[in-house]
Amino acid sequence: MPYFDNDGCQLHYEDYGHGTPLLLVHGLGSSTRDWEYQIPALSPHYRVIALDVRGHGRSDKPREAYKIADFADDVAALIEHLQLPAVHLVGISMGGMIGFQLGVDHPELLRSLTIVNSAPEVKARSARDWLEVGKRWTLSRLLSLDSIAKALAKLLFPRPEQADLRRKVEERWPQNDKRAYLASLDAIIGWGVRERLARITCPTLVITADRDYTPVERKREYVAEMPDARLLVIENSRHATPLDQPERFNSALLAFLGEADTTANKEN
Repeated sequence: MPYFDNDGCQLHYEDYGHGTPLLLVHGLGSSTRDWEYQIPALSPHYRVIALDVRGHGRSDKPREAYKIADFADDVAALIEHLQLPAVHLVGISMGGMIGFQLGVDHPELLRSLTIVNSAPEVKARSARDWLEVGKRWTLSRLLSLDSIAKALAKLLFPRPEQADLRRKVEERWPQNDKRAYLASLDAIIGWGVRERLARITCPTLVITADRDYTPVERKREYVAEMPDARLLVIENSRHATPLDQPERFNSALLAFLGEADTTANKEN
């Protein structure tokens, strides 16, 4: 299990396969384990590197405030540590926010960017938005991780045949460090880089589930603000698309990465 140090924080990552580097960045309360359906499909074609974001998985959990920019700095430090060329980056939910942050701060580090069920900002713009943010902030502090896990499992995987996926959430989520989880949630609320999206000039694929937390139309709006971005809607899916629609997700991702590589090779 390899680790590297960034600013005194030991960060865990996993490294599979060979070739052009493909970096996977998980979401809030998750870890490298939630790419279990992607790594076997992607590693025959790419060098796949999955990071445990600080505060998550096997990485250190500093007892301090977190920022999305700090998470992005950790990704940049991993790229430097492994002496990688520009990478394909795939980020889901909070991992997508980290991808956006890295893309506007260090666009030269990205060969392509894939955003999954995420957004370039988490800012309340209406009374309803403020109510939702306040409810999530409050409940996350009042409820135990076990209670959150059970509710989340039913929300993400409601169908009877998804019992195994529900079990995984119910087993894995309570393993989070509650303080680090709340610090990560606080980092998300109020964050945003939408006004800087034009800096991300690499090929970008935005994947959204048809039943994600936020409407497809919101993704369509920010995709239109990016120089080289496209939107893909995956049907019969919720927020955890790589887990509930892995075959569709993997095939779409591989097709996009192949196209991005072809374009990059022509330009070089």
